[in-house]
Amino acid sequence: MNKVFISLLCCLCFFSAVADDCVSYKLKPNVTVSQPDWEKDVVQPLKPMDLLHGDVIATMVDNYDITADITSIEDGFCVGIKNVDAVIGYSNFLVQIDIRHIPNTCSYNVILSHEDQHIRSYLSVIDDLQEEIKSSILSAADSVMPVFIQNESELDNAINTLNEQLQNHPDMILIKQKIKAAEEIKNRAVDQNTTDDELKRCFL
Repeated sequence: MNKVFISLLCCLCFFSAVADDCVSYKLKPNVTVSQPDWEKDVVQPLKPMDLLHGDVIATMVDNYDITADITSIEDGFCVGIKNVDAVIGYSNFLVQIDIRHIPNTCSYNVILSHEDQHIRSYLSVIDDLQEEIKSSILSAADSVMPVFIQNESELDNAINTLNEQLQNHPDMILIKQKIKAAEEIKNRAVDQNTTDDELKRCFL
């Protein structure tokens, strides 16, 4: 039992030592942030909706493509983050309009115009927070230390580990919370600044 314990202890000490060796190969990562191309789909559900008559479902994407820096050292490799190419934003807006409104009629167009305001508010969130998003990714990526692997076959797992550490960093969690909060504030403002007067005029 003692021999097994000593062997495990030696193994842990070895990996700790090589992990420490990897720290010296850490790079300042480069970060680029872009927004995805987006599209709008307009549908009319068969079930009648609330008589304010429409809504928007926004599909948010946040993808992080890591380019690794790989340095050969004794007994293995140090793998760190060299570049992060992030794509953050909305890829699709699904606009739902009550089936009781016939396409291209006055009421249909009024509702569609209102939902387009919501779409613009979503897009403005990412525009407004663009620099903060990039800063958060850079801070998170810069905090992720290189990992040690013994074989090149472990490279994919190492990159996945780096990516997980990046996305679970507190700065990344915080910026996602800020995006959600900004969405709520801006969409509430759109609704508060809209009355049903224009819609009523369609039925005069």
